[in-house]
Amino acid sequence: MSKQKWEEKKTSLGNAIIMSAVMLAAGIFVGINCNSWFSGFAPYLGIQGNVSADVDWSPLNEVYNKLATTYNGEISKEEIVEGAKKGLVESLGDIYTVYMDSEETSDFYDDLHGNVGSGIGVEMGLRDGYVRVLRTLPDNPARKAGILAGDIIYKVNGEEVYNLSTDEIAKKVRGETGSEVTVTVVRDGEEKSFTMKREAINNVSAYVEYDGKTAIVTVTRFDNNTGTMVQGFAKEFADKGINKVILDLRGNGGGYVSAAQDLLSLWLDNEKILVQKSKHFGNTNTNSGAGKAILKDMETVVLVNGSTASASEIVAGALQDYGKATVVGETTYGKGVVQNLYDLSGATVLKVTTAEWYTPNDRSINKTGIKPDIEVERTYEDINAMRDPQMDKAKSL
Repeated sequence: MSKQKWEEKKTSLGNAIIMSAVMLAAGIFVGINCNSWFSGFAPYLGIQGNVSADVDWSPLNEVYNKLATTYNGEISKEEIVEGAKKGLVESLGDIYTVYMDSEETSDFYDDLHGNVGSGIGVEMGLRDGYVRVLRTLPDNPARKAGILAGDIIYKVNGEEVYNLSTDEIAKKVRGETGSEVTVTVVRDGEEKSFTMKREAINNVSAYVEYDGKTAIVTVTRFDNNTGTMVQGFAKEFADKGINKVILDLRGNGGGYVSAAQDLLSLWLDNEKILVQKSKHFGNTNTNSGAGKAILKDMETVVLVNGSTASASEIVAGALQDYGKATVVGETTYGKGVVQNLYDLSGATVLKVTTAEWYTPNDRSINKTGIKPDIEVERTYEDINAMRDPQMDKAKSL
């Protein structure tokens, strides 16, 4: 299969899916009559009082009445309510503001805390319009089978998935330990299929390795335990004679801001690490912890790439602003917005963009990212050949 044909097919199918999604969202969103709809639905979003007074919901009532009297099928009020919630949130056009039903909520928290179950050991991310393999984990099925960084995830068990989100594809790849899964990738315009048995994945959020007097701390995400784990590593550095730290944030898509705050407390003593600017909540400063900065005088290099996002960018930006670290690699993703999680009824969650964040020097990185002090590229070819020019540069400084 040629690359050109494959890309043309994706564009056509993608447009069809988008149009279908728009029509579906519109249909289910209107599925409740005007007054009862909002009075019943508003509490689920934490809306109180007469916030809806200036919104005319009558067009929804009109469409629902027409559906109720003409649709040749059953109308599920429960599904209508769920669809209405999703449609309302999606209408904002913000990819980071999301309504999650109970199943999606459970998956979200599992991912955030590394409870990924059994899979094949790949990290995936959206690149150039496709969900690609960013890296394969050592001693896991994907690497053993021959899947490479840069591969586009095309099919899972014969089902085309390249038009789905990263989370949706990851969910299809996971399954029971020992069960088989076939993943088809596109590499250089050609399809390649790999059948593997799923294995339990050990997915800690942080780990440390040593190269002489240099400690290499890799942080893969920011969960509740990340700050405590890295603080534990740091307490051992003096006994090991460590005189340099490389903090590897490549591929780290973020997590809890509080975990980033805990991590930065190792270098910054009660210093401003983040400025949040919000329409509804005003401007607030977040400081690092006090009395924990045991690495404040330690030579530090931070490694970043295009997958370094959100809380990771908070860390890289703050250390760069204070001159506590040299940032090496590629410009980061540029997710300079903050989400809050609001628990709703029925074990559902609303993830809402509530603010934009700025570095201590008032730099906005939203959509622009953190530019490294020293730019070093690492290609997919480098990754697959086990070459790491970014790490090599960090070690040489």
